[in-house]
Amino acid sequence: MGPEELRKQAEAPTDDPAIAGLWWAAQGNWDRAHACAQEGEGGKAADWVHAYLHRVEGDLSNAQYWYARAGKPVSEASLEDEWDEIARALLGPDGRRV
Repeated sequence: MGPEELRKQAEAPTDDPAIAGLWWAAQGNWDRAHACAQEGEGGKAADWVHAYLHRVEGDLSNAQYWYARAGKPVSEASLEDEWDEIARALLGPDGRRV
């Protein structure tokens, strides 16, 4: 599964809070996405999604905090491009979850 397939999936994945959060973000449900990111707090992947979500929200200082926790630089990409980057990283190069 790649980023486009994840976006179009009919239901949220439930086995990984970071991927679920990313899916909810693609569906336009920031609150559900944020709850998933919080559920996975402390995991680098969920913290990266958390950073992205605060960037979506426009809270850049909070986003910077979460990028640091995720060990990632603050993204300067468009939000769509960053979503794709996170999805590719979480799904792996062959579309399988890493």
